[in-house]
Amino acid sequence: MDLLSKIALAFEHGGFWMWPILAIQLVSIAIVIERTYALFMKRKLNSHAVIAGFEDNVRRGELDAVIQKAQAIEATSPVARAVVAGTKAAKFLGGKEEIQGKMDEVLIAENASLDQRTAFLSMLGNVATLTGLLGTITGMIKSFAAVSYANPSEKAALLAAGISEAMNATAYGLIAAIPALVAFAILQNRANRLAEDMNHSALKVFNWLSYTYEPIGFKSFKGASAHSEKAPAELNS
Repeated sequence: MDLLSKIALAFEHGGFWMWPILAIQLVSIAIVIERTYALFMKRKLNSHAVIAGFEDNVRRGELDAVIQKAQAIEATSPVARAVVAGTKAAKFLGGKEEIQGKMDEVLIAENASLDQRTAFLSMLGNVATLTGLLGTITGMIKSFAAVSYANPSEKAALLAAGISEAMNATAYGLIAAIPALVAFAILQNRANRLAEDMNHSALKVFNWLSYTYEPIGFKSFKGASAHSEKAPAELNS
């Protein structure tokens, strides 16, 4: 109870700007909780292990099996969605460009989801610091006003109140800002590691698919070449 009394007293002495800082702190805490769950609980650094189960099927040409296996786990593994998109393009012999394009569509969306709201933590940390600084300035203005215009008997009390407001606002701004900035660095690092893991794994799948399945145009060109070579032989016979 003593701690709550101290917090209430600090808010009372800190002035108006304590409340905007509190709002900033609550928003940053909500973002940290949501992003921690999304990046550490829902997402795992296991993309390489996930795609390892597709290699044999791809090399044997069992694309329907690849699609079925990937669709079964795509709800929990984002790289599986890229596998589905690339395998469907390969199944219809779209070629390297189409396989890459379809996989890139999925990867761009997934990479964007990793960075959602994380950047707000950096902004909120800076705003909390600046809001605390604003509280410091308003508190010092009150202090100077007390010295300049107040009655001699009230000067000491008003000066102390202004300095207290300045120091409390500064301290609370830093209390809100430091955890937000630390969390931003941790979450950003986690998002980068997840993106690298997913993109590297997707690149392996792209290589398996693109080197195994030729573009339609190239297949048509080979077929036409073989037919043109066969025609003179038939004529000679």
